[in-house]
Amino acid sequence: MTADIKRYRYGDPIDTDAVVMNIPVTVGDVPGWKVDTLNKCMSVIMSRDLVVYGLGETVRGINKRGWLYTSFNSDDPRHEEGKHSLYASQNFIILDDGKNCEGLFIDHPGTVHFDIGYSDIDVFTISFEDMDAYIYTISGNDPLTIVKNFRELIGTSYIPPRWAFGFGQSRWGYKNADDVRAVADGYEKLGIPLDMIYMDIDYMKDFKDFTVDPERFPDLPAFVSEMRKRGIRLIPIIDAGVKIEPGYDVYEEGVNNDYFCKKEDGERLVAAVWPGRVHFPDFLKPEVREWFGDKYRVLTDMGIEGFWNDMNEPAIFYTDEHLVEVFDELKELEKQELDIWGFFKLTELADSLANSPEDYRRFYHEIGDKRIRHDKVHNLYGFNMTRAAGEAFERNDPDKKYLLFSRASVIGAHRYGGVWTGDNSSWWSHLLLNIKQMPSLNMTGFLFSGADIGGFGADTTEDLMMRWIQFGIFTPLFRNHAALGTREQELYRFKRSEDFKHIIELRYALIPYIYSEFVSAVQNNGMYFKPLSFVYRDDPRCKTIEDQLIVGESIMIAPVYEQNSEGRYVYLPEEMKMIRFRSVDDRDEEIMSAGDHYIRVSFNEVLVFVRKDHKLPLGKPGMHVDELDFNDLKNITC
Repeated sequence: MTADIKRYRYGDPIDTDAVVMNIPVTVGDVPGWKVDTLNKCMSVIMSRDLVVYGLGETVRGINKRGWLYTSFNSDDPRHEEGKHSLYASQNFIILDDGKNCEGLFIDHPGTVHFDIGYSDIDVFTISFEDMDAYIYTISGNDPLTIVKNFRELIGTSYIPPRWAFGFGQSRWGYKNADDVRAVADGYEKLGIPLDMIYMDIDYMKDFKDFTVDPERFPDLPAFVSEMRKRGIRLIPIIDAGVKIEPGYDVYEEGVNNDYFCKKEDGERLVAAVWPGRVHFPDFLKPEVREWFGDKYRVLTDMGIEGFWNDMNEPAIFYTDEHLVEVFDELKELEKQELDIWGFFKLTELADSLANSPEDYRRFYHEIGDKRIRHDKVHNLYGFNMTRAAGEAFERNDPDKKYLLFSRASVIGAHRYGGVWTGDNSSWWSHLLLNIKQMPSLNMTGFLFSGADIGGFGADTTEDLMMRWIQFGIFTPLFRNHAALGTREQELYRFKRSEDFKHIIELRYALIPYIYSEFVSAVQNNGMYFKPLSFVYRDDPRCKTIEDQLIVGESIMIAPVYEQNSEGRYVYLPEEMKMIRFRSVDDRDEEIMSAGDHYIRVSFNEVLVFVRKDHKLPLGKPGMHVDELDFNDLKNITC
């Protein structure tokens, strides 16, 4: 059960800091692959029974065959099946034919395309805009061995403070301290456990980083203290763009010290996000990371203990240059009668403003003594923003753990923080997508991960929220988050709030197991979430099952993810004990034989399957993680 790691070099690779081990370069091409450096691609013939795992946070399934994926971190909230990119680029894959496995890591900071049996059902092609890359191969007997060796290659994953495994409530639209108090009151009144309330851009003064609106939050340190006395931590958002505003200290320091990204002519890039016109810090420069990371102390000195980094692909509403181009074309259209083609042109122009590919080619980074155009290293931007914060916390508060997670990521960022899967929607398909993304994220090192429970965009339903909560209680990052203008989805607002209370209490009873298994997976370079096929290697059925997951070492889960469903089919690879939880204490237990079963699952029930010769410890729930007794546990065994 060993693995062999080799590194191959093509072109002039940029050091991404993804890898922490020094692997010598092997002369020649990647074995088994047809490498075409002239056309900047490599390909391999896939056998019909080959399964392709990996790529972290992407659309579609755990098995990646049959679609096109592009590594280019993209601010796109509509996570539909037809998309090719989301917020992350994690270029690690495992090819598994059931007998032999190979891991492949494409260490490249820019655009990489993966055609996994789309153009030709039997061919896997990886293509580059610039084939300047290190390619690592990892051979091994099974996927878990390959994952373990890959994770040793890229370094230890981030572990957050233990309280971060509690439940968090968030919304874009908690506009002042009284709104936040009302949320805390709502949960406290019904006795629903809660550890965190997240603060979206509403808390900032004019959406400026490291500022607090004095009218909305007149005394933030006192408010932080007030919430902490109630057992709740406030977690603010930080964005990538710095508002252009004379007198604003972050802007002034960035200009005076030459910390912002520049265009080819040497002028600073002017783009726009929430505060209007902004500059982007050049996070690829160590001195910029140190400066920006130290800025978090503005809030940590007020008692803040965690952050979520957003808009760090970076998202761009528009640049000055592109805005002028669009307005010029609109003026020409204004003079014309708009037939169907003219109307399409009008809408295309408006849609072209945000995150334009051309805008990502307008500015540059300084990496050592090199000046590199942004699109060539685009996927490193969010990583280095998170790295800036993580390094600052370690430098300034080495004895304290902070909660930190990001929207944009690439392999390497896993050492500094977790991820959430971005602006999903209140769709049943996104609950299923959440289930399928978790093992792939774990493979690439992102163990502290989760989705916006209930969906960020659109209007959730009580049914969807309950089923999503029932899956979410197993994800390390467990946050209910929604967008401005959508239905208010705090759990106390629903008619069956007592059922929600029982399921959240179950999460808290499970935290001793979840935390222990999470830390064990980190320390042993393992996976907290695993596909069944990684565990039951000799069972061919398991390689096609993507809606059941192994969680830790002891349990399997089979979430319900369809509207109005009263049950589901479950496949058991071996005899297991099924626990039907309605609350921590209200549960039924039943030994079930291996094979196929149709199981009824009521609205307020969670199914947990304990594996044979394993145990599931349960604690006593509390209102906050700090109240839990990690020693007073009762074991359910099979």
